[in-house]
Amino acid sequence: MEEIKWNDFEKVELRVGTVLEVMDFPEARNPAYKLRVDFGPFGIKTSSAQVTKHYTKEELVGQQIVGVINFPKKQIGKFMSEFLVTGFADEHGDIVLTSLRGKVPNGNKLV
Repeated sequence: MEEIKWNDFEKVELRVGTVLEVMDFPEARNPAYKLRVDFGPFGIKTSSAQVTKHYTKEELVGQQIVGVINFPKKQIGKFMSEFLVTGFADEHGDIVLTSLRGKVPNGNKLV
């Protein structure tokens, strides 16, 4: 594991946002959803997430998640991803989203 300096970590914009909309992403190589997420003062951003094993579209709407919002945009097929959805792989390799226990304002930074 490579050690990083504190100021390296501070450059990563890990921000909280609320999922506004979840759409199917049939063109994705692996099962995934397209997400529209409100990051408060940073605006509404889109991304994809391979979380179909643990979440339905309906239960994701309104949930707060954590995303990296300062990576460059990434083209995924015909879809442009504007942030990185964060999560952890379970024992089967399926992704569990990074989420919050309590509600905080959209756009707040992980500290």
